[in-house]
Formats: sequence, structure tokens, C-alpha cells
Amino acid sequence: MSVAKKEYKRVTVKSLVDMKKQGEKISMLTAYDYSMAKIVDAAQVDVILVGDSASNVMAGHETTLPITLDQMIYHASSVIRAVERALVVVDLPFGSYQSDPKEALRSAIRIMKESGAHAVKLEGGEEIKESVKRILNAGIPVMGHLGLTPQSIYKFGTYTVRAKEEEEAKKLMEDAKLLEKMGCFSIVLEKIPATLTKKVSESISIPTIGIGGGRHADGQVLVIHDLLGMTHEFNPRFLRRYMNLYDEMSEAISNYVKDVKTRDFPSEEEQY
Repeated sequence: MSVAKKEYKRVTVKSLVDMKKQGEKISMLTAYDYSMAKIVDAAQVDVILVGDSASNVMAGHETTLPITLDQMIYHASSVIRAVERALVVVDLPFGSYQSDPKEALRSAIRIMKESGAHAVKLEGGEEIKESVKRILNAGIPVMGHLGLTPQSIYKFGTYTVRAKEEEEAKKLMEDAKLLEKMGCFSIVLEKIPATLTKKVSESISIPTIGIGGGRHADGQVLVIHDLLGMTHEFNPRFLRRYMNLYDEMSEAISNYVKDVKTRDFPSEEEQY
């Protein structure tokens, strides 16, 4: 059933909860710089995630672990300057919140004050509840993240689907309810069975955002570089490429090099 889309001049955490109540799906994409964020925001994406995936697609690291708090603030500041409508959520990077709730609060405050972001995102449930509580008590909106949590890749040892077994699925459900009860405004569910996504989404009042979690989430998120086909090595089942920019950009750049070498560029019309 199609649902009438409400026009939001500025998307807020309340807007997302309202979207869930009204049955309107939430769109979320990553962005890490001014130019890309400008395009994403103009396309009416509801939420822009300044993800620690910048560690992979912007800096070339194998995992999300190396990116620092200062680097996340730099990327978030660039995005904020471009955005007029979307809610901007920033990942707290690995090591900035897991072991010390006071450090978690300091990290979140730095992101909010120095970048102008609207919310932060943390990976985990019960094990990080004290950090989540501190941040929420300071009035900073928190988005949760359960299922496959990339910052814990060395603990898992693989990027395979999570929560397929009953015990892990039960814990994920408990963590989702805990995050809701604490006051989180939304939860990302990454790479878990679609049936579990449906169960979680129907059990909590805050919206779920899926990535590899199937169609039953209240919204979806993808990494912008993957969606546009700027990356070509990464081919998970959940990824739909809407363009093939890798080939198109390669061809355009090769044509530029050829035109420079053959003295075709610049032409008479392209000089002063």
C-alpha cells in the first residue's frame, strides 16, 4: 500500500518516529564531504550518515577501526555545511566510547559542538549502555546499531550474517528493547535475517534502519560510493547499484588524458 509522503522542511529525530507511525519508509545514505552531501541532501534523503566507513572509502583502510575522532569531526563539519534538510548522524569511532562512559560523553560533545551534527551513532547494546546513558542524559540524540557491528570485526572474524542462531537473535531483541527504553531514537540493523528484522521492527516503537536486513525495516541505508558504483570490489547480496560511476569516471578521465596529449584540449573556444 502506498503512503502519502509528508513534506519535511527539516528532518528531525521526531520526524523519523512520525514516519514510522505513518508507515512512511525512511531513506538514509552516507556522505563524507561537502560536494556529495549537497547532492544527497538536494535529492531529499531523510538522513545523512557520516559513517566511520569513511575509513574504508575515503582513506583506503581495510576496516573502520583506524579512523579518529578528529577525522570524523572533519568529515561531519564538511557535510553539515552542505545540508539544509536532512538529519545528520555521525558515527562515534572505535575507541571513543566503548570502555569509558565519560570518554564517550566527551567524544559525543566534541562531535556536536565542533561539527554542528544533529545526532551520534554507537555500535552495541547492553555492553555500552552506560555510555549511551551518559550521552542521552546530556541531551544528545543517539542512534543505535545492532547485528553486524564493523568496529567489532576482529571479535567476529568475519562479515557474515549475524543473529542466525536463537541465542544471538534473543540478545539482539533484548538489546533493541533496551536501547528503545533508554531513549535512542532509531536503531540500525546490519546484516541480520529478514525475519528477525521484522520481529524487531514490530516490537519497538522507534524506527529501524536496515542494511542487509531485508525489506521489513522502517528504513534503509547504503554507502553512497557503493550505490553509485564508485566501488567495484564490494558485492554483497544486499547492495543495489544505481549507477556504474567507476567505469564512467574512468572513461571520462582517460578521454581527458588523451585530449591533453593530442593537444585537442583546450580548444580555441576554451581559452581566453
